[in-house]
Amino acid sequence: MDLKEIQNLIKFVAKSGASEVKLEMDDVKITIKTGGEDSKETTFVQQIPVGTAVPPQPVAPAPVAPTTPAAPVAAAESSSSDDNSKYITIKSPIIGTLYRKPSPDKPTFVEVGDSIKEGDVLCIIEAMKLFNEIESEVSGKIVKVLVDEASPVEFDQPLFLVDPS
Repeated sequence: MDLKEIQNLIKFVAKSGASEVKLEMDDVKITIKTGGEDSKETTFVQQIPVGTAVPPQPVAPAPVAPTTPAAPVAAAESSSSDDNSKYITIKSPIIGTLYRKPSPDKPTFVEVGDSIKEGDVLCIIEAMKLFNEIESEVSGKIVKVLVDEASPVEFDQPLFLVDPS
């Protein structure tokens, strides 16, 4: 990564409003911290010698680890995979934070048992301060909601099970 790329990255982070960005590549480690308008921008660039092992960074709060709730879900899915084969899985088209309500004081878009048709809004996924409405591509009945309110979702992660019949 050359100096011009680093400068462009700093400008992009400053414009985005992010308070801190960490980037680690093969031989470069960059941390960009920005504060309010009164504070100065701080950038750390550290060259890592090629061929040396990078010590693993400790992950802050351990209770938030996604493996804890995923294990029971995986076990439940494998035991009832025959039951789920007749359902259509609606998956996340993007990475972000899923919201099942248009705002905290409004009801959820869909609940288990609701009938949906193509184009119905199922949820909202926030990605980079943009709220994206996720619309159904199928008609049917919601059988199962696989994600909790305000939880992070990955690309292609199952969100809903729909019975098309």
